[in-house]
Amino acid sequence: MLVILDWDGTVCNSEARIVSCMQRASGRVGLPVLEPAAIGNIIGLGLPEAISALFPEAHSEQRDRLRTYYAEEWLAAKVEPVALFDGVLATLDHLLSAGHTLAVATGKSRRGLNREFEEHGVGHMFTASRCADETASKPDPRMLNELLEETGCDVRDAVMVGDTEYDLRMASAINMASIGVSYGVHSRERLDGCRPHQIIDHFTELLEWPPLVA
Repeated sequence: MLVILDWDGTVCNSEARIVSCMQRASGRVGLPVLEPAAIGNIIGLGLPEAISALFPEAHSEQRDRLRTYYAEEWLAAKVEPVALFDGVLATLDHLLSAGHTLAVATGKSRRGLNREFEEHGVGHMFTASRCADETASKPDPRMLNELLEETGCDVRDAVMVGDTEYDLRMASAINMASIGVSYGVHSRERLDGCRPHQIIDHFTELLEWPPLVA
């Protein structure tokens, strides 16, 4: 089975750093410094889409500067790699040992994802990945369709795993199975509203989902 994973908030515990970097970057541009909950709500979208959602009043030059400053703040904050959630590495190993194929569908940039692949030494585990700067941002399902095509997997043999309604909505759009994770940025209630096949409270619970056990 093809297991497609969101990155931030699902595999990587990066919410606090994303929020703080966006707050510092928006302050540098002269835009409002938003509350953490507002910024957390857009995690998972591509950066241009996230900025448009957060600051609809900003003009194009401000948005361009904010993108640049956010990238600068992220790099400046990376004294240590952002931690993976507990149990991620062991779970990925178990999934691979069971014969499943792993992929990533993320709102991160390609440069950002490759950097984290390298920092955590996990890039070799994933057969394919798609980033928001390579294709349409979530919740458009284009990145899922591209991953299916690249891996040669049928949609009936794939599952999308993510912590936001953006992840679950893009899976639903192409009738792909989905699993929500409750420990990320969107509440269990929001996830449940997208009717995923399951909602898990810990990454290791992926190993209990029947199609992955069989």
